[in-house]
Amino acid sequence: MSRPLAPFGRRACRVTANDGVGAYRVLRVDDHDGPRPAPGQFYMLAAVERWGAGEDERPYLPRAFSYLRRVGEELHFMLEDVGPGTARLCELRPGEELWLVGPLGEPFGPPRGRAVLCGGGVGIAPLAALQDELDAEATVLLGFRDAEHAPGAALVRDARVATDDGSAGHHGRVTELLERELGDGVEVFACGPPPMLEAVRALCAERGVDAQLALEAGMACGYGACFGCVVATRDGYARVCVDGPVFDAASLGEVPAH
Repeated sequence: MSRPLAPFGRRACRVTANDGVGAYRVLRVDDHDGPRPAPGQFYMLAAVERWGAGEDERPYLPRAFSYLRRVGEELHFMLEDVGPGTARLCELRPGEELWLVGPLGEPFGPPRGRAVLCGGGVGIAPLAALQDELDAEATVLLGFRDAEHAPGAALVRDARVATDDGSAGHHGRVTELLERELGDGVEVFACGPPPMLEAVRALCAERGVDAQLALEAGMACGYGACFGCVVATRDGYARVCVDGPVFDAASLGEVPAH
């Protein structure tokens, strides 16, 4: 399917809000000059100021994030502070600027059956964008580590939640909820950490259910130039940033562990 293409080069966009949602931050950015993205696409983000390891040290590489949703001319991103680069992004405040490149990558294709959205952690972001675009209601299943992270489910409508420690919702893996939903006429859309996606892929393959998986991968460029996000498919190697991040689950022998 045709996809929105990123304008050439990066653009400086102003942060309009930074809201806490449990253990996450939702960063809102004014992107009035950018094209409307499609669910599953991503952006490369970098702070305009203080984007580096310290004075006289090299800057960090941009970070790849699926967009959570677009509201008017605002882009929303779901972030979690897991290291120095994401910590800098999480502390951005309204009025500060963000370098933005995108939208990039292949989006989700249209559903070929009843849509079941299955996500984990920050992987729920492209599923929120997809839910906003669907004509029909979808079943939404989300997995989190614990009750501190579970408030992220509020970013998606009518979600059923599982937590690893049982402190919110179902005690167990989100794939345990997914297993009950699989059947004829279902198509799964999933994004989350690699072990979760591999479990989704294997379960859908066993049940003969179609699935589209948005892979999470560390990306250095976003343009396919560095070959740093290569994954093996049944037809050879593919770059997550340009051939994905969304792949048909049947095209993957397995989801790589990193």
